[in-house]
Amino acid sequence: MFRAVIFDFDGVITDSEILHYRAFNMALAKHGVEITKKDYYKKYLGLTDADFFDQLISENILHATKDDIKSLLTQKNHSFEHLARTGGHIIDGVIDFLEMLKLNKIPMTICSGALRSEIELILHKARIRSYFEEITSAEEVARGKPDPQGFLLALKKLNKLFTPEIKSSDCVVVEDSHWGLEAAQSAKMHTIAVTNSYDAHELGMAEKVVHKLSDIKMPDLQNLCH
Repeated sequence: MFRAVIFDFDGVITDSEILHYRAFNMALAKHGVEITKKDYYKKYLGLTDADFFDQLISENILHATKDDIKSLLTQKNHSFEHLARTGGHIIDGVIDFLEMLKLNKIPMTICSGALRSEIELILHKARIRSYFEEITSAEEVARGKPDPQGFLLALKKLNKLFTPEIKSSDCVVVEDSHWGLEAAQSAKMHTIAVTNSYDAHELGMAEKVVHKLSDIKMPDLQNLCH
């Protein structure tokens, strides 16, 4: 039975993926490293900030100490917040979808590899924070997507607020990347992909693929969880 929607954030609610890309390169500049947009979307988009820098180190692209990583994380966060105050906006179709869910009393929550401060900044700026019961962010999990840990934690938080217990199979996850879709499927949740970051053929593992969230209607969600 359909009971809840869990949203990814970047690339689903807000068009902030490009802002993360720019902020990463701003932080990496002092190390003489620049990631191409093509490589970012192909290899790194679904990673948390910490996992992103760790991945660059493992690929021998970035040479950095633990102290360097702390500095890079701080610089990236500051750069992103600066960019988000002027450059981010809510993706077309999102508000209509949120309103439909609210009207039907469907709980909504966010599970993202972004930092809570980044998520809260954009939600409050857009005045849509009140739609979401909870937020599960990068700081709260040991392993980011495609690991299901974040989605399972998001469900656990919902079940502190609602009875009877919401099952994984009662949840629909909205994602924009294969990392997120893999995580949702590992958590035994249903999946919808939106083509904000990747073409439909790259998101074929999702149960349903849409071009914008307002294309989704209540029967679509109920049928997924039937």
